[in-house]
Amino acid sequence: MTKKFPSLKSKAVLSPMAGVTDVAFRALAKKYGAGLTYTEFVSSHALIQGSKKTFEMIQTSPDERPVAVQLFGNSEKDVVSAAKIVEEKFDIIDVNCGCPAWKVIQTGAGSALLNNPEKISHFISKLSSAISKPVTVKIRSGIDDKRINAVEIAKLVENSGASAIAIHGRTQKQGYSGNADWNIIRQVKSAVNIPVIGNGDVFSPETFKSRLEESGVDAIMIARGAIGNPYLFTQINDFLEKGSYEKISGIKQFAEYISLAEKYSIPFSSIKHHAMSFTKGIHGSAKLRNGISRAKDLNKICEILKTFILLNFCVFI
Repeated sequence: MTKKFPSLKSKAVLSPMAGVTDVAFRALAKKYGAGLTYTEFVSSHALIQGSKKTFEMIQTSPDERPVAVQLFGNSEKDVVSAAKIVEEKFDIIDVNCGCPAWKVIQTGAGSALLNNPEKISHFISKLSSAISKPVTVKIRSGIDDKRINAVEIAKLVENSGASAIAIHGRTQKQGYSGNADWNIIRQVKSAVNIPVIGNGDVFSPETFKSRLEESGVDAIMIARGAIGNPYLFTQINDFLEKGSYEKISGIKQFAEYISLAEKYSIPFSSIKHHAMSFTKGIHGSAKLRNGISRAKDLNKICEILKTFILLNFCVFI
């Protein structure tokens, strides 16, 4: 029996992103209005093995519900076992069938599974029968332009008990190059009755609204557009509601992220990575980013940011 996909307060969803969607970033995105957040994708095998690092990756904030965990693996047994381990912590269990990274597809996981729609269908059937939470799947349009099978897979997983399907409008071969094909996303939405979440090339509230209207999807995942600017969720929600939105600086957003990062003991390497993203594109930030890249601890980053703000005070008033 298909479990009901949770009702979302916003149609803007934070996509799972490796090295980005740690618990602090997700909590900030939720504060800014994301309707749903996803952990970065985690290895089913690593969860079964009790990997401390992997369990740290699926730490959650009580404020971010609903929240989904994204699992990957090519073994049905491993994915089901991992899902049983983590299902009490999450509102949704998602299966990654879209990652194009070589280190993932060489194991037969991620977008490699697009080569075998029946295997994906079997995965979802077993998983939805084994756990009490809604099961979803994230796919791409296909392996390449000659093997576009998103509609076929969507129909199969719907019949297998999936509660929703997310589709990135690029092929495995494209990676993140070229443009996302929202026509195939629209076709998937027309082909199934479960909720469909579109994904690909949405970097502004204006594009979000256009893609929502043209495809008819139930929600849209924001991925790269949220890196360094999770406030985009507030902007999208404001634009949909009243036709306008405001901007706030990346530094202000990063200050909020730091507070959450300290609360959830995010590793300094991750904080530093986010610091580079939040300060990207700020006028005169070349020296700032150079200093951040050399910083050895969080105190040094805060010191560099305070100096930059004082020197450019009028920009941040």
